[in-house]
Amino acid sequence: MRRSSFLTIRGFGFLLLGAIALVPKAGAEESAHPGRALEVVRTEPGRARQLGWDAQQLDEAIAYAATLSSDAFLIVSQGETVAAFGDLAKTRPVHSVRKALLSALLGQHVGPGPNEVRLDATLAELGIDDHPLPLSDRQRTATVEHLLKNRSGINHPAAAEAGLTSDKNRRLGKGDNEPGTVWAYNNWDSNVLTTLFETRTGHDVADAFLEGIAGPAGMEDFGSDAVSTIEEPDLSRHKAASFSMSVRDLARFGRLYGDGGRGNGRQIVPADWVERIGADVSKTGRNGLWWGHSDLWWIPDPEFGFPAGTFWAWGLGNQALIVIPAWDTVIVHMSDTSEFLKRFLAMAARDEQPAEGALEELILSCRLPQQRSSDYCVEHRFITRREFETLMSLVVDAHR
Repeated sequence: MRRSSFLTIRGFGFLLLGAIALVPKAGAEESAHPGRALEVVRTEPGRARQLGWDAQQLDEAIAYAATLSSDAFLIVSQGETVAAFGDLAKTRPVHSVRKALLSALLGQHVGPGPNEVRLDATLAELGIDDHPLPLSDRQRTATVEHLLKNRSGINHPAAAEAGLTSDKNRRLGKGDNEPGTVWAYNNWDSNVLTTLFETRTGHDVADAFLEGIAGPAGMEDFGSDAVSTIEEPDLSRHKAASFSMSVRDLARFGRLYGDGGRGNGRQIVPADWVERIGADVSKTGRNGLWWGHSDLWWIPDPEFGFPAGTFWAWGLGNQALIVIPAWDTVIVHMSDTSEFLKRFLAMAARDEQPAEGALEELILSCRLPQQRSSDYCVEHRFITRREFETLMSLVVDAHR
């Protein structure tokens, strides 16, 4: 398992904050960008119709994706590729999609045994504390279940977090909360789950995913070097496990969840673990795709258009895996954030440029008429939440 650099990861949190919360200023409009020439793979119209899709409306969705900086896109229905573009075999960082991958690993090792993880076990029972800022006695009454639901109520500095603190502070405040009573998107919760998984099971996250999920599910591009650790010991002793995956392998993971945890003729993730998603949803106070949260997965607003039972994983740059069991469909969207991060980090490193300002400046700069056709704005710009939701709305409209 590789270790990621401190500076790069510090920048991620601010970008995550922007991807969740940043919206255009009052009066600002999404500007049209020139479409790119994409090599699109599409099933023929008759077969698309049999699989539940309208070919013409699918073309409209792909045409819109061509105006974004999306690098790869894939729709798979009933095991068949309906539409795709980009390099589906190239591995890319999936950022916070990692949390859904971690949830799957936990599901394989939940139980009362000595090398298993009990959901009702408290942090105190499991010997979990933190450094340099220790937990209070009340905080240590939080359970594994609370961590999995992002309801620990613990407002503690965390690795790979940074700018997420604004939203977390607003929801949790600075004092102790009764565990289980407040939801907040909280990297500390998922990082502690990583610690618990490795200490309780004795398995390294990378090797466990390779042997327990990637191999059995038939993933082609995943190796143990695809997992890196993000460690910030000045904030917390609990590390984050970060994944890189290909689009086709992420689709296989989604297919696994869409089929009740089964893949290649065997039960890989327990069926009852998959069924938990959506059974106890925390309302986030947001609309659209980020309407609810459950077991480290997001739940879209029932009014958005996806059928009941849909859940999805999301990461920086709108890396996304959407699982739609009612349609027997998974959707994967990936973008390369490397050029954006390079520019963001350079701007944020300047004393006169706060990180939030750098993020906003980079996003809004590509709405300027003189910049829209630049290589950066066409190929590498940050895809906003509004743009991603527009793309997904077009996909919903394309389903018959």
